[in-house]
Amino acid sequence: MKLTPFAKLFIAVVVLGVIGFTAWHYEGDAIKQMFGGDKAEGSTAGPGAGSGGKGATVKKADLLLSLDGSNTLGAKLIPALAEEFLKRQGATDVRTVPGADNDEFLVQGKLPGESSTKSIQVKAHGSATAFTDLGSAVCDIGLASRRVDPAEIRALSSLGDMTSPLCEHILALDGIAVIVSPQNPIQDLTRDQLGKIFTGEITSWTQVLSPRGRINLYARDDKSGTYDTFKTLVLSGGQLASGAKRFEDSAALSNAVASDPDGIGFIALPYIMSAKAVGVSDPGATPLIPTRTTVASEDYLLSRRLFLYTAANPQNPYVRKFVDFALSKAGQNVVEDGGFVAQNVKAENERPVAAAPSEYKSLTAGAERLSLNFRFRSGSTDLDNKALVDLGRVIDFASDLKYTGQNILLLGFADNTGAASANAALSAQRAKVVADQFKRRGLDPAVVTGLGSTLPVASNDTEDGREKNRRVEIWVRK
Repeated sequence: MKLTPFAKLFIAVVVLGVIGFTAWHYEGDAIKQMFGGDKAEGSTAGPGAGSGGKGATVKKADLLLSLDGSNTLGAKLIPALAEEFLKRQGATDVRTVPGADNDEFLVQGKLPGESSTKSIQVKAHGSATAFTDLGSAVCDIGLASRRVDPAEIRALSSLGDMTSPLCEHILALDGIAVIVSPQNPIQDLTRDQLGKIFTGEITSWTQVLSPRGRINLYARDDKSGTYDTFKTLVLSGGQLASGAKRFEDSAALSNAVASDPDGIGFIALPYIMSAKAVGVSDPGATPLIPTRTTVASEDYLLSRRLFLYTAANPQNPYVRKFVDFALSKAGQNVVEDGGFVAQNVKAENERPVAAAPSEYKSLTAGAERLSLNFRFRSGSTDLDNKALVDLGRVIDFASDLKYTGQNILLLGFADNTGAASANAALSAQRAKVVADQFKRRGLDPAVVTGLGSTLPVASNDTEDGREKNRRVEIWVRK
């Protein structure tokens, strides 16, 4: 049928009107969302807000908890902990699904008496985001593979003292493993060599007595707590060489190093995978590779603590419940299953090194060493936050095995700063501080003594090394 000019004009006006209305409608929705208007059905406001369309999002009313921060923790361990936590709350149909963006997850389940699925949201974009998101109330719990720094402590002061036991919770122990390809013959490196390698001062393997050629560097990205810790412990104020390849994902970094015979990188303990870990040492100390034993005692030079940070008095009741579960024996079993070093106490059949003083060898003959050391707040004889929790763990361990104080030996150590007599007194005082805490809990240790600055586990030339050397070991006789 042939249309008249008027009919053609009428149809054109109608089509233009429909297009204009559609554009106005969607533009209005976009403007409303940009300036805080009505949100799309699947998104959330405040803590746990979705940030894209790559995966599932959750309504605010269905969000139990939001945990943001370290990729080392958030990529696998925290989702596994969250699943077990929900199950212990009675949840059914528990599962982990991808979140709104890369390195984001929703752990979901149906709680008793609830009609809708509830979620725990995990965003694993680096330790730095733990503190920014806590400060802006975007998350309930911050995940960090390094300790909170002074600027962050000040910024979060309205939430409490971030260094106090109410805010800082040690979730697990980890060793930053220095990794190479299995095809690389290098076995051990000193901290000084590592610093020179990663700042670019040493560029060839031949400079560290290896027959291989040019060194290729692999490192975590700037938001990573692993990188922050490595920078502090190894680079000592130096800058990472500009040619280093940077990674947000731990597994991707490890795989890249394993496939590069000239490569070297650093990674959290569970991500060694098919790469090879090398021993690390300071002058005067034995090279150690990161194992569960050397990391649990924190004797390994690049051992570190992994943290949960919360407000001192969180409004969300699930915050305290989750932290308590994570630190419990059941939660620490999940930590161990995830490849990290758990804090459940174990007795190790460890023999003293040949250079150990005769008194130390005599005291520990026939005894087993527990898988922890007691350490102290910097510049103080007050036990640090980990030690305060470890006291209870040791008491439970002793009770389970029906040990009394007569089974317990506490051996204190100091760094070598000052006179030998003063260090001997300090080491004995530290052992006594721990003994007093045990006495308050019903155990009176049989041996409480100090061995001064003997048997260092790290260099006394650095503050980090001196801090490691200021410790109390605990041994048990059966």
